[in-house]
Amino acid sequence: MKRNILIMILLIGFITVYPQKYISKTGHIWFYGSTPMEVIEAHNHQSASVFDATTGDVQFSLLNNSFEFKNALMQEHFNENYMESVKFPKSTFKGKVSNIGTVDLKKDGVYKVEVTGDLVIHGVTKNKTVPGSIEVKNGIPTAKATFKVTPEEFNIQIPDLVKEKVAKEIEITIDIPYQLYK
Repeated sequence: MKRNILIMILLIGFITVYPQKYISKTGHIWFYGSTPMEVIEAHNHQSASVFDATTGDVQFSLLNNSFEFKNALMQEHFNENYMESVKFPKSTFKGKVSNIGTVDLKKDGVYKVEVTGDLVIHGVTKNKTVPGSIEVKNGIPTAKATFKVTPEEFNIQIPDLVKEKVAKEIEITIDIPYQLYK
């Protein structure tokens, strides 16, 4: 009997300290920018992410050429002229949810969070702090955030000929549904 109680205590202790890691290979990241002359929007449903709910560590990675545009010519220009996707194939983020203690994975709901980390686009690393949310349903989190960047801060050159067609700020939206890593 004492042995069973000891095993039960050890098992409960193991479960409570075992890291809660989640992964996603189908995250949806898209960007949007508009000017009076042009709307630019592209979606990527192939972003990969890892989230450690114990520490708050989070990472995203995506292939730049996986963004899909409605206009094939826009997609070609994005990859060849602006993102230089052959030279800079991936964009990444590595950071931490600073207030992870406010997220209760045992209780469904939407939890406001703040994430700080390094965003790498076009080979340029910028430290960003982004407000977002973690929505919990049945113990499984979905990360969501929206923030803005400028092409200039990531050394993305916009030719004078098309400057009026490209928004000065680009809105990036993240929607990452996770699953428990086993």
